Amino acid sequence: MAGGIREHHGDELPENHEINVTPFIDVMLVLLIIFMVAAPLSTVDVNVDLPASSAKPAERPDEPLYLTVKEDLSLNIGNDAVAREQLAATLNRVTEGNKDTRVFLRADKAVDYGQFMEVMNLLRDAGYLKIALVGLETLPTPPASAAPADGGAEPPSAPSVPATGGNP
Repeated sequence: MAGGIREHHGDELPENHEINVTPFIDVMLVLLIIFMVAAPLSTVDVNVDLPASSAKPAERPDEPLYLTVKEDLSLNIGNDAVAREQLAATLNRVTEGNKDTRVFLRADKAVDYGQFMEVMNLLRDAGYLKIALVGLETLPTPPASAAPADGGAEPPSAPSVPATGGNP
């Protein structure tokens, strides 16, 4: 007689005690792609030639508010251009009226000091007193007696890293 003895009776299947991680991996890969696409969109892309500073960089907030004075004296908040007359209203809209928001002020090095001070006065008149100045970090220059023996050029400066300073 050909036949087998079944250990399982009925339509019940045996229990599987293994964890299926395939859906978890799929979700993680989708999240990775989303973050890779979204990360470049959260940066400021206004080209400005910043002067250098040797100050130690301060901690950067989660969502900094950049006000940029470009070489042609036009103003940008983040990536958006703003007229000088509309600066206070735009800042109030962006900060939701919070005057304690720190404004990171960046200016091209070709901008005249007087023009730069006019923008700082606009910020003060709008009620924004926490202003941080943004520049490029450089290595401290060695004293004149420590010049290179081979008469070569100065060592290259540190990579372009924003440094902040200003009112506490």
